[in-house]
Amino acid sequence: MTPNDKSPVKGVLLLTRNFPPLRGGMERLLHALAGELAGRFALDLVGPAGCEAHASGARSVRSVPLKPVWKFLLGSLVAAWTVARRYRPAVILCGSGVMAPAAWVVARACRIPFVVYLHGLDIVTPHLLYQGVFLPAIRRADAVIVNSGPTAVLAGKAGVQRERIHIVHPGVTAVRPVMPADCVAWRTRHHLAGPVLLSVGRITERKGLAPFLRDCLPALVAVEPGLTLVVVGGEATLALGRTGASCLLPELKAQVARLGLEAHVRWLGEVAEAELQLAYASSNVLVFPVQELPGDVEGFGMVALEAAASGLPTVAFGVGGVPDAVDPARSGTLVTPGDAPAFVDAVLAHLHGRRAAINAQSCRAFADRFCWASRGEALAAALSSVIRPGRARA
Repeated sequence: MTPNDKSPVKGVLLLTRNFPPLRGGMERLLHALAGELAGRFALDLVGPAGCEAHASGARSVRSVPLKPVWKFLLGSLVAAWTVARRYRPAVILCGSGVMAPAAWVVARACRIPFVVYLHGLDIVTPHLLYQGVFLPAIRRADAVIVNSGPTAVLAGKAGVQRERIHIVHPGVTAVRPVMPADCVAWRTRHHLAGPVLLSVGRITERKGLAPFLRDCLPALVAVEPGLTLVVVGGEATLALGRTGASCLLPELKAQVARLGLEAHVRWLGEVAEAELQLAYASSNVLVFPVQELPGDVEGFGMVALEAAASGLPTVAFGVGGVPDAVDPARSGTLVTPGDAPAFVDAVLAHLHGRRAAINAQSCRAFADRFCWASRGEALAAALSSVIRPGRARA
């Protein structure tokens, strides 16, 4: 579509730092949301370098180098200004709170409403600059979309007017069942003979791997000597406000060595989507031992929903927005935060058939509630609520 097209279609400018080729839960989320938006609006995207190859269906794409951070933020502002002036979108959508100041400047200058999608951490980040600049911009948004009920509460406490808050849970893509032979081949390739526990996510303190390795894995191995923990995910080297995160992986590997558990842990690092789907399909339980930390929060728990879509149950601590992503009757077990013995017992209950009602079919049925089509409709409704009359492309 060109600027001179006379079709009365509304445009959305998506402004985000979290988008492929970067990998992670938020990146998968924003990529899927972009696909839903492109099917309902004329989509313009401003994102990280390389995003052009992953933005099929977009009307226009502008990419900005990720580093240094200040250069990305400034470059995004300039790119968003250029796109807004050329295409006159009906609304600007920020993929996270980090993009709120740039969106506010462009929205104010071009008289366009803007909306921010918040994930939890982008509300409570304790950095003084963030609290003094980014959070005030978030409060000025015409609407705020949040990923869970607990995140909505955090947004209200941070000063966002409650009538402007819309809850839109992340969605999940239905996956094609993996053939049993492919699961056997995957296990063979990684030398996995017994029960497999899976951990997926960026390696940060909040994800709780360190206390799980210390307080849970030895007890699990004592009962199931053939058990292996498979860890998928890399260090959060590009995450804002997470300085020092790159030191965690060596510390975790050293911890495993001290515990004498090297034979029971596989570190796969970041993997392609096909490999991740094999990991979900070939494992017995997803472990999600997220911690409650001051100034840090798990807004939803996307990996638990992805696991359910693959028929894999989750055992998780019930912190932050995780209870919105795990159904104790259909997709897993929620454990009192910090109760390691209860976490161990919950994992063993799934391994030993004591939670027989929770199976691959029930997990997939739960995940079906979060299909992307329904999430796209909810997102479109939230955006449409702030679009002003006459903002369709003329």
